[in-house]
Formats: sequence, structure tokens, C-alpha cells
Amino acid sequence: MAELAIPDPCVVLLVGAAGAGKSTFAKRHFPHEAILSSDAMREAIAGDAGDQRVNRPAFAALHRALDRRLASGRLAVVDATNATAAARREIRRIAARHGTPIVAVVFDLPEAIVRARNAGRMGRSVPDEVVTRHLATLARARTLGTLEAEGYAMIVRLPTPTEVDETMIRVGR
Repeated sequence: MAELAIPDPCVVLLVGAAGAGKSTFAKRHFPHEAILSSDAMREAIAGDAGDQRVNRPAFAALHRALDRRLASGRLAVVDATNATAAARREIRRIAARHGTPIVAVVFDLPEAIVRARNAGRMGRSVPDEVVTRHLATLARARTLGTLEAEGYAMIVRLPTPTEVDETMIRVGR
């Protein structure tokens, strides 16, 4: 079992395709109030966590909440796919303004597992073409070393379901 020691405060940036287990991981390891979820923001705005038409206001709300948490020196966990550099850019900008390090936790699971998990989601699954896009974007980022070039304090890759399930988090100064 691996233990991941992260600073407090910091931003824990969850990165992975829809269905990879990011939200489950966040709920298992972090206090509810620390988790800033794009799904929860869409639910609050549109009444539907999957309504992609409200992404702009949902992410604006998520970024405002992140800014407030970091301004008060608190841990923040960003639970979204964060698959593209553009999606991560504003999070990096907000964290830099507050001098807060970012720990990227990358759910780098095999495609078959991600697709099976997405298909088995309770309530809603993300369309297959969206999962395909997420997986391709993340594979390209891995090949190009994009995450490494973005300057995170730490990047943790979780390449197997066992590593996702057995990783323990220790938050400390």
C-alpha cells in the first residue's frame, strides 16, 4: 500500500477520463467541503450533473470556490476530468496567485477498465465518444510530457485499479 504525503494547504488536481474513479477517490480520501466537483457545480446550476451546456458557469463557480478556499489557506481538491492543458490553466493561475502548490493525481488506467467503469456508473454514464476523447487527450499529454512541463509540485500516476484502491493520503504541513 502506497502512502501519498501532500502538503497542507495545496490543490489536489484529479486528472483522468470520465469513469476512471476520480470522484470515488476524492470522497474516500478528503473531507466533503474540500472537494470542488464540476459535476456538483453543474447539478447546482442546471439540476443535472451531466448537462455540458452549463460548463462555462459551472467552471466559473468552481474557480471562484477554489480562489476562496486558497485565500483562506485551505486544502482544495479539484474533481473534474482536467484532461486538457486549457482546463488546468485557470487552476494553475489561481494556485500561483496564492502561492499554493498543486499535486496532480493522474488516473492513468487502461482503456478497457475506464470504459467498463463508465458503463457501470450508477445514474449516468458519459457518452463513449467523450470517453474516447478524454483517453486520447490524456495519452497525448503522457507522450508529450505536458503535465511535467506545467510545473506541478508533484505528479502521482495511478496506472492500475489496485494502486487507485490502495493509495493512502496523508495531509500535513
